[in-house]
Amino acid sequence: MERLGLSEEQPVTPLSKHILTKAHLEAFQASQTHKDVVDTVEELNTSIVGIKLGQAGEASPAVKSILAMLDEVEEIAKSLPPVDNSASRFGNPAFKTFYDKVQEVCPALHSKYLSSVSEESRPELCQYFYECWGNRTRIDYGSGMELNFLCWLICLRKLDVIGKDDNQNVVLSIFWRYIEIMRHLQSTYWLEPAGSHGVWGLDDYHFLPFLWGSGQLANHRHLRPKAIHDPEILEEFSKDYMYLQCIQFINSIKTASLRWHSPMLDDISAVKTWAKVNEGMIKMYKAEVLGKLPVIQHFLFGKLLPAPDLSHLQAGEVSFDEHGHVHNQEEKGWSMDCCGIPVPSAFAAAAAKTETPNVGLLQPRSGVKPIPFD
Repeated sequence: MERLGLSEEQPVTPLSKHILTKAHLEAFQASQTHKDVVDTVEELNTSIVGIKLGQAGEASPAVKSILAMLDEVEEIAKSLPPVDNSASRFGNPAFKTFYDKVQEVCPALHSKYLSSVSEESRPELCQYFYECWGNRTRIDYGSGMELNFLCWLICLRKLDVIGKDDNQNVVLSIFWRYIEIMRHLQSTYWLEPAGSHGVWGLDDYHFLPFLWGSGQLANHRHLRPKAIHDPEILEEFSKDYMYLQCIQFINSIKTASLRWHSPMLDDISAVKTWAKVNEGMIKMYKAEVLGKLPVIQHFLFGKLLPAPDLSHLQAGEVSFDEHGHVHNQEEKGWSMDCCGIPVPSAFAAAAAKTETPNVGLLQPRSGVKPIPFD
């Protein structure tokens, strides 16, 4: 028996996938869970306007516990170096060991750092948590995995582990710590971008740092979106603003201009104000992440984030490919966005030009040359 591409030999998990067709996607977009995701993104966005990284204020005990939990995940990664895979520019198999280890210790981490969470809720939290680091089978990462981390945060809010007073720290401390660890994983294990188009031209992997990063800058009196083309501004201000940090990161691993390898970011830089950029990012997130079947077919539903009522809809004829993805035979044209030709890791190509096996975290390392976009 197969259900959504999962064989019966795999362990039963508390979360499940339900979105198979365009009609299902439309039902999701009208659901309370979709509203919860959008409301959380917008509320967190509002909370950080004008706030720099490191200026979120005193962290609550819950925030400190979550940060310590993330530190342990990073230590797991540091203890599991990549295996010799020099013949390939694709994902390093050692990532599977990392993923398995995080999955193994996940219940203990939640018990240790989130002791107020009931035993009933921990399995749901655990699945969002270990799935947010990437896909074990494909050794890739994209906006769907990033969404799992957001769902984990939403569940912690629903369980009153973190509250509105923590909003600034949720983005500027917890989420940014997650991004730092993800950059380490991406560079260490050469995670491939999920899907053949990356994240629609923003970044090979992420979306939310640009959304919330533009929110940070929304009322800045001096910096303008075109400032991303000024190396001196990036050098001075990237330590304070997520958006600029992400631009500097992209520049650290790719040559040529944004016009060539990130044309959408280049186009966005022509917008006059960061407030307009931020407004557009929110609309884009709703359309290009929460509104795309290749992403939302993998959305995980449970008791805390329940699935929409789909009982009145027909699933239609579906099939499962080798990646465990669902394809509706009546809908042509979108599947390649989901499981097109694998995209080599940019880190792998950069490392091939040096003697350093792992390159590029949030800052470029000396001796590592950027690579042409390919």
